[in-house]
Amino acid sequence: MASEATSVRREPLDPSGAGAAIQRWTLTAGPYEASVLTLGATLHTLSAPDRAGRTAQLLLSTDELAQILGPARHYGTVVGRYANRIDGSSVTIDGAEHRLAPTGGGLTIHGGPDGFAQRMWRAEPVEGGVLLRLHSPDGDQGFPGALDVTVSYTLSHTPGTGGELVIDYRAVTGKPTVVNLTNHAYFNLSGEGSGDVLGHLLTLDADEYTPADERQVPYGRTEPVAGTPFDFTVATPIGKSLHDEHPQLAGPGGYDHNWVLRARPADGGPARAALLEDPVSGRTLEVLTTEPGVQVYTANKFQGAVTGASGVPYGPFAGIALETQHFPDSPHHPAFPSTVLRPGEEFRSTTVLRLGVN
Repeated sequence: MASEATSVRREPLDPSGAGAAIQRWTLTAGPYEASVLTLGATLHTLSAPDRAGRTAQLLLSTDELAQILGPARHYGTVVGRYANRIDGSSVTIDGAEHRLAPTGGGLTIHGGPDGFAQRMWRAEPVEGGVLLRLHSPDGDQGFPGALDVTVSYTLSHTPGTGGELVIDYRAVTGKPTVVNLTNHAYFNLSGEGSGDVLGHLLTLDADEYTPADERQVPYGRTEPVAGTPFDFTVATPIGKSLHDEHPQLAGPGGYDHNWVLRARPADGGPARAALLEDPVSGRTLEVLTTEPGVQVYTANKFQGAVTGASGVPYGPFAGIALETQHFPDSPHHPAFPSTVLRPGEEFRSTTVLRLGVN
């Protein structure tokens, strides 16, 4: 059966206020809807029906500009130039050291204090969605090379099946640099503000993870998940072992780790990384990616600083982030998949969010 046409509309986030310069692009395909902001190339909302046909908004988000610029500054954004952590706030490429803008704790996180999440991207319509562009100049946050980045969001729905949101990333550079892009959305398949996600079932197509120090910087080795709280090789409630006495859980107070995905297809296409299921609503989210890893963060440190459209402040475990990406701190660990991008090459990454019910 043919896919339904996807409608795309554009409007200001806040026509009468300080958010007037931020565009909201809304994509609608059957009962599925996604909205994207030009600030941070943000996946702002994502709506889907449950097994009874009732629609809910599944992402932690807010329309309050002060919160978007403050405690919610990474909710749903594209983070870069390097997602996750770089230890020592420096990278060495071809023997040359580059000092990066620090974010504290001896780290540069998510590309620096003025990373891609804080930038205004240029947007244009494409078939089924929106394409966003960003130019990052040479030396931006200390990273070498002028980087031109595009991110597209396209939504589709075929009657009788679920919805599918595809996120495509592309980048080219003028000098050798490091690139690691991801989307930082938080999901709650029961609906934002509906409570915690500890009862959601999670499956990860990963037999290993990268243990990390107290700052969540990987040691540079992988360890098997078997026999540990990190084993999600079969559908397991997120909260089942989250509070176990395990040294890797004590510091972050839950999950904030990178899982090593099983080998990707030889053709370079996306393969499944994760399956998230909500037994109550019946909603499912299948995540497919071309990336080698997925960072799972269970919002352990949330303390109600952000209130969503539901009017409910987001506390611990209000959502789960499934960030498809290369491994944290890869520039300092030669055994990890390389994140170096050189002139003449193109960074390419695709993640698919496949929504359904069971």
